[in-house]
Amino acid sequence: MPRCHARSFAVSLLASPFMASVATVPTAPLTAFSALATLATFAALPSAAHAQAARPVPIPPQTLRGEMLFGMPPEVKLNDQATRLSPATRIRGQSNTLVMSATLSGQTWKVNYTLDPYTGLVQDVWLLTADEAARRWPTTREEATTWSFDPISQSWSKP
Repeated sequence: MPRCHARSFAVSLLASPFMASVATVPTAPLTAFSALATLATFAALPSAAHAQAARPVPIPPQTLRGEMLFGMPPEVKLNDQATRLSPATRIRGQSNTLVMSATLSGQTWKVNYTLDPYTGLVQDVWLLTADEAARRWPTTREEATTWSFDPISQSWSKP
């Protein structure tokens, strides 16, 4: 599969006859109005992206709810009990992006998590938003087996 190095691509683009003709075209000076219009356009972009605040991938129902205090990796306190993150732990932030455990040192989060069935180490972690933390979610395996889960609303209900 061919690859193109950024430096060689930039040099070949600048040396092309197209760029030479573009460089000779006079441009209008940037007025205060056009600068403000450009700034307003770019200022609106983050708010449009923020409108998609719902988690793009739902949290699986086999997770449990807890409170996690992140120490120096891989050490964590899960529900006031010392435990460790597994070497393959995936921590997903509030927008479902991966978060490195070292960036969370000293912070306490409401989380949903899964444990590795063989080692008991924390396998997956989802950092919850305020809305997600307000929803009812089981904190123990016993609760998870007796409660019922609605995948559409992503909520649990007691029998």
